[in-house]
Amino acid sequence: MSGARPRPSGAAETAGLDPRTARRRFVAVSFLFWLPLGLYIAPHVLLLTERGLALSAVAVCFAAHSTTVAVLELPTGGFSDAMGRRVVLAAAGLLNLAALVLQGLGTTLWVLVLANVLMGSGRALSSGPAEAWYVDTVHAHSGPDAEIRTGIARGHTAAAVALAVGTLLGGLLPWLLGLGADPGSWLRDHTSGLVLPLSVPMLVGAAVAAGFVAYVLTALPEPPRPRATLGAALRGVPATVAAGVRLGARDAVLRRVLLTAGAVATGLVTIELLAPGRVADTTGAAESGAVVFAGLAAAGFAVNGLGSHLAPATVRFAGGRPERAVLVALGAAAAGLVLLGATAATGHPLAPVAAATGYLLVYVGLGAAGPNENELMHHRVDTTARATALSLQSLSLQFVGGAAGFVAGGLPTGPLPWLFGAVVVAGGALLWAGRTPAGPPAAAGPVPSSGAVTPAGAGPTADGVEGAGVVEGAEAAEGAGSAAGGAPAGDPRP
Repeated sequence: MSGARPRPSGAAETAGLDPRTARRRFVAVSFLFWLPLGLYIAPHVLLLTERGLALSAVAVCFAAHSTTVAVLELPTGGFSDAMGRRVVLAAAGLLNLAALVLQGLGTTLWVLVLANVLMGSGRALSSGPAEAWYVDTVHAHSGPDAEIRTGIARGHTAAAVALAVGTLLGGLLPWLLGLGADPGSWLRDHTSGLVLPLSVPMLVGAAVAAGFVAYVLTALPEPPRPRATLGAALRGVPATVAAGVRLGARDAVLRRVLLTAGAVATGLVTIELLAPGRVADTTGAAESGAVVFAGLAAAGFAVNGLGSHLAPATVRFAGGRPERAVLVALGAAAAGLVLLGATAATGHPLAPVAAATGYLLVYVGLGAAGPNENELMHHRVDTTARATALSLQSLSLQFVGGAAGFVAGGLPTGPLPWLFGAVVVAGGALLWAGRTPAGPPAAAGPVPSSGAVTPAGAGPTADGVEGAGVVEGAEAAEGAGSAAGGAPAGDPRP
């Protein structure tokens, strides 16, 4: 991989895509991808039970989704690095489109399980390519030192806003269909019960997903990269997975990112597990609690987006040091969890206000931390490993979040589960107390046959700049400590 490499056709178009245009398109892609998923959050469980599924069957659907994501997360990240961002993003959109149609129209368990498998596959495919496309495009145009933090922050903001808007619309549409002449009854009668009011948000989401696919195929020119065939990419999956594991194990900064992802997952699962019941206890009824929590969840997504938008400002506040900005932001999130814990066992009239403040503080803190973490991560990998690194981050969220849920759910009710989440998030914050390694990273070793990772110094990468490669970590020991991602920071996602 040394020496100059001829630029494939379309390179001129990509090189001419300036950072401002790339940023706008990244923001649009982030919004369009997450809006359909936001639409299905509120009616999802209610629709499944309306179809006659018991809660145990609903749990089977959830398990099918989470297992699919966990199994495919890392291989699909490497697949994106090998095959290109655009084709993988389009495939993710098509899978989500099919899943949403099946979710909205499916009436049997096997169809609904298939829908969750398809959605999990789309989720795994999507965790990285959009952000990797943006970083690759900016680097191809302006070089590896180009400023990317603002674009990443705005992409995360757009994703969080899409989730907030989608959650509100997904809750309102079925309710609106029950007003007036009750068009919901008309839907049932004219579709033999196939389309219910609760199905409508899913079908609207499927239409948005179709628009997402069309936008990806027309608006995201692929930065130049070595050509790869589908068969070669599939054969390279084992090497890609192994390279991804080495990628996370050998670099100090990436270890911090992955450990922090686990800490963030713990904070998020604590909120997701405990907050709905706490809200219902406050309102006095499950029905009213569900309505209030839907609004609170949408507010959480919105302030998460605000936090992402403020990520560059937190770096300025922290003296220009992104690692200190992550420390401050995660510290704020931990403080929010402490506030939630402190108000869990009191009947003071102001306790709900204080708890809501803590809830929003958690999400704004996670939102501000995510883009700064990801900027540090992108400086440690090149285009051939970028989506793999993002998939590792998402994988840490999935696995640690699941384990943390068992721990938090097994603790006595009251302040203790909240404080457990606070301690783990604070531990993630402390990982960033020291300086990040400076200078180019060292080579990690042999390059896998899939081409998932390029050692530093091996020559120009596919985007025409010197590769960052996989690195040996700094000598300092790393403590144990997750957007979101090519997603919302903190990954407050379905």
